[in-house]
Amino acid sequence: MSGTFGEVWLESEYVGEAKGLQAKLNIEKEDVPVAGKYATDSKFMGYKGTGSMRLYKTNSRMISKISDMVKQGKNPRFQILSSLNDPAAKGAERVLIKDASFDDLTLIDWELRRNGEVECPFTFTDWEVKDKVEPQ
Repeated sequence: MSGTFGEVWLESEYVGEAKGLQAKLNIEKEDVPVAGKYATDSKFMGYKGTGSMRLYKTNSRMISKISDMVKQGKNPRFQILSSLNDPAAKGAERVLIKDASFDDLTLIDWELRRNGEVECPFTFTDWEVKDKVEPQ
């Protein structure tokens, strides 16, 4: 599936300047030696959701959404909806991140003769798969 057909909504607002989006789970495990074997297995201990939204710098969206809340000592949480709907695929994939917490806020980042981009890393604990593309 081509990322050309990826779309992002942040709190139900379409993010037309989106360049890319990634969200993944880091599985936390603890080593467990196996009695009578030389092997070491692992025990699931939890997970940590991390991600990043990459934007072309065309507006002040992230400053508008986050700046004032951070100044007030609040940790803002956001819903991020990703849609990947390649017409050559057998369906669309939609995933909702329910509680994204951005790790930083870029206030200024520009360079002569270069299109502006903003990287927005985040963590999360909850998600929902809305639509899947099943293997054929």
